[in-house]
Amino acid sequence: MAILPKIVAKRSKRLGRGIGSGRGGHTVGRGQKGQKSRGKINILFEGVKVKKSLIKKLPLARGKNKNKPRPKPIIIKLAYLNLLPTGSRVNLELLIKEGIVKAEDAKKFGIKILGDGEVGKKLIIEVPISKSAARKIEKAGGKIVQTKM
Repeated sequence: MAILPKIVAKRSKRLGRGIGSGRGGHTVGRGQKGQKSRGKINILFEGVKVKKSLIKKLPLARGKNKNKPRPKPIIIKLAYLNLLPTGSRVNLELLIKEGIVKAEDAKKFGIKILGDGEVGKKLIIEVPISKSAARKIEKAGGKIVQTKM
């Protein structure tokens, strides 16, 4: 005699499909009154205060296009610089040539080296770099040439 397997997943009840469905007729599981019981409403809807709360979340900046998102630079981990030869000048061209960043992305957004990982080579950095990464480069015997982002 074969035993049928247990069905673990239950089907969800279909709402508003007639009185005989168990969830049909009148309010159909939405409660009684109010906006949520009537039409569709976005989960993020905040009512009247939405405009005020949205404006409060935005930074205080002057002028046109002040609320446009600004592109952030492509982040390069310090550990990736170990792929480069010792004593090399780390600039945009070298990073593109070595395949660490894509050319179109680097020119569009810019790049920045962050201090994630360790570097064991003397390198000359000519691109924007974080303070922690700069300390690690100088500790390894490298040099930072100041460039503006």
